[in-house]
Amino acid sequence: MTAVSVTQAAPFLRPDGFVRPPLAALLREASVVGESLRYAVAAGRPPQHAGRSRHPAPVVLVPGFFAGDLTLAALARTLRHAGYRTYRSGIGLNVGCTLDAVAQLEQRLEGVVQRRGGPAYLVGHSLGGMLARGLAVRRPDLVAGLVTLGSPMLAPGAHHLSLAAGVDLLVRLSRAGMPGLMAEECVAGDCARESFDSSRVPLAAGLPFTAVYSRRDGVVDWRACLDPQAQAVEVGASHVGMAVDPSVHRAVLRALRAAP
Repeated sequence: MTAVSVTQAAPFLRPDGFVRPPLAALLREASVVGESLRYAVAAGRPPQHAGRSRHPAPVVLVPGFFAGDLTLAALARTLRHAGYRTYRSGIGLNVGCTLDAVAQLEQRLEGVVQRRGGPAYLVGHSLGGMLARGLAVRRPDLVAGLVTLGSPMLAPGAHHLSLAAGVDLLVRLSRAGMPGLMAEECVAGDCARESFDSSRVPLAAGLPFTAVYSRRDGVVDWRACLDPQAQAVEVGASHVGMAVDPSVHRAVLRALRAAP
């Protein structure tokens, strides 16, 4: 029987010094259940920030890989209670070409900025943070500040094998003719190279950038999240749980409030 080949990510996506999280790390992702419960308890209390004046700059939330805008609904609720206007990215499920996703996000951001009359903050989870960083390089005129949550900018390929299996599935479906999915070019070709390079281009001087990371991350190598241009903030959440954990929400609020 002939072995079925698996789509391999380009070597440059996992530079030397970065590793895939082991199985034990992935098992820690089960703590998302407790993190969700903590959010549910916090959400049931009276909002701590209710009554504060509304902040002028809007916040656009960008979901991670294999996720959509609904996964950041809890974070959006926290930010709205603190006085921020939040907007969805318009990404129903983040499984397509990253270059196409950035172009779509740029159009969305242009609309939000035009409506609100000024630049917006970008908050991205995992792959969403990488898309947001690439857009901040491409259109600094639209971005007031950037916050990433578990986004492996330095080594996108340093992820657990279970995630690699998901990527392989998308590539296979794309080869079969299903439109709108990540193709092999996005994993091992010029598209992958362009996306990776854009996530490493220096940001505009003075742009506030906070990178939230967790050593308990079971999906990506947490060291890949430490962008040298960012102020690194450590939390104790799982990778998936960053979307709902109250401590992460507080970290995001501190980053936004510290921005000019």
